Amino acid sequence: MDCVLMRHGIAVEIEEWAASDDTRPLTDQGRKKVRQTAQGFAAMGLTITHLFASPLARARETAEIVNAILCPSVAMALCNALKPGSSPQSLATFLLAFPDNAVILCVGHEPLLGATGSYLLNGQASPNYPMKKAGAGLIHLPGPARAGEGLLHWWCTPTQLHALGRAMKSKDHD
Repeated sequence: MDCVLMRHGIAVEIEEWAASDDTRPLTDQGRKKVRQTAQGFAAMGLTITHLFASPLARARETAEIVNAILCPSVAMALCNALKPGSSPQSLATFLLAFPDNAVILCVGHEPLLGATGSYLLNGQASPNYPMKKAGAGLIHLPGPARAGEGLLHWWCTPTQLHALGRAMKSKDHD
């Protein structure tokens, strides 16, 4: 199975948001960067079979943008294992339910995503794999999602993913 971990896009600053943190939306710049990341995914030929998001508004909105651009036929679902405060072990346990040929996109928050990357790659839930907003990484799991058994395929910033999307567009026009 391939697991793509993606951090939500740039959200309204918490100090500028009067309502619950759970309802903080993306900014215009955040939506733009998420679209660029999704275009980078498309340029790589990424084919998603399952799409999950944290129930928080900024992650849901991020997943909805990616869904519309990359995989409109895939139904997005909410996943509590992607909420802030969850553990890498909880997310890995959630992933156990999927078949070996699944390509799962999980949209969530830091530090959970970086710690999950570390847990799947080296067996320790440490902040060794920080992720920028609208950034993503792909970890191949050759068997069940277990600590230290993942293989890193890529870990990219949104700028790198946008550059991939632009490079593929210019190739298409040559």
